[in-house]
Amino acid sequence: MSASFAAPTPNAVPLHLIARAEAENWLAARGVAAQNAAKTQNWSGKLGQILCLTEQGLPVRLAIGYGDTTERKRKRFGVVAGLSTMPAQVFDLVESDQDRARDFALAFALGKYQYDRYAANAAPKAELICPEGVDAEKIEAIISGEFLTRDLINTPSNDMGPAELEAAARDLAKTYAADISVVTGAELLAQNFPLIHTVGRASPRAPRLIDLCWGTAGPRLTLVGKGVCFDTGGLNLKPGASMGLMKKDMGGAAHVLGLAKMIMASNMPVRLRVLVPAVENAIGGSAFRPQDILKSRKGLTVEINNTDAEGRLVLADALTLADESPCDVMICMATLTGAARVAVGPDIAPYFTQDNGLSHEIATAAAEVNDPVWQLPLHAPYEAMIEPGIADLDNAPAGGFAGAITAALFLQRFVTQTQKFVHFDCYGWQPSAAPARPKGGVGQGTRALFHALPRILNL
Repeated sequence: MSASFAAPTPNAVPLHLIARAEAENWLAARGVAAQNAAKTQNWSGKLGQILCLTEQGLPVRLAIGYGDTTERKRKRFGVVAGLSTMPAQVFDLVESDQDRARDFALAFALGKYQYDRYAANAAPKAELICPEGVDAEKIEAIISGEFLTRDLINTPSNDMGPAELEAAARDLAKTYAADISVVTGAELLAQNFPLIHTVGRASPRAPRLIDLCWGTAGPRLTLVGKGVCFDTGGLNLKPGASMGLMKKDMGGAAHVLGLAKMIMASNMPVRLRVLVPAVENAIGGSAFRPQDILKSRKGLTVEINNTDAEGRLVLADALTLADESPCDVMICMATLTGAARVAVGPDIAPYFTQDNGLSHEIATAAAEVNDPVWQLPLHAPYEAMIEPGIADLDNAPAGGFAGAITAALFLQRFVTQTQKFVHFDCYGWQPSAAPARPKGGVGQGTRALFHALPRILNL
């Protein structure tokens, strides 16, 4: 049985998911005792509300409110809002349709996450038997990947620098018998990754490019993730408030490693490649400077107008490498711009692509698995904003307009051979605790992509 679910047992407590509109009839069918308990506990089928029916002080049946359509739209995974208050019992979901059962099983498994590396932080004690007809192995693959993403983002930078990110990738490669190679330090210059080296050279923690490959047959899929393990802003130093969450600036790397784990754990028939430029953007005598003009692996020159726009620089070299061996689909994920947060807030992952079919499959899958994403435009007239004249490209156009779009347009310049390319500008952080998502690191768009990939790749 999957690690996310309990083994079947005759002692399991029956659990029901009851919508508001169903509550009255459901209670009536269970008699006066159930109706009295509902009155005592003020239970009406509201989303996430728990009704516990007991005998001799022990739970014999549990009902969780499934709310109504409006409630479910307003509170994602709200059905498990009371998970931490459920008794330490094994529960068996009964009398539920397949869609409701599948969604609840996923929400329940996601809600068991706790980050306890530095302090005791107990997970909810309730356990669930995987509902009949629900694919436990698929959910376990999703959970293992999502929890890896959360763990990597939640780990502070003193324990999650470029070397530690490499170690996490090596652990993943070992688990799934993947090949991995890493180019580190001065060797980046020797192998023509000048932008990755430049961004990371001021830190005593050597920059590197991680390259993981898995699978021997099937369509080619390449994932590229931004691995800036801490971002001071460089010489364009961030103010303290803006630096506070910069341990999560390697969130793109965490996302692609988590997605890769989902893919490998489910044995998806693809030839997978994962590229992570891992650096720390630090301050020092060797730090790159505003107005520097740098040459990329692709040969394009870049004027540096803000050293805090470093993520697109390291991605440029990694995307160029990926594009040198064209694949069927390339996915880039990064915690790239504050402009994306201004546009859609922290709960939605915006993405950019010129491929309408690819966009349709991603958006459809996102709706099906409750993983919100939104397409933003690659608006061609804004191309002029990233062309400074003195160099081919500007890493930080003045004016502040359309920052997420200009960043995506910048990245697109380095992908010229691969037809199906999508870039996600993720936040990677849950600002306050919510059902199935405690405060801290969180995956965005990865479940949607995992669900969409079989259709995108015609598997």
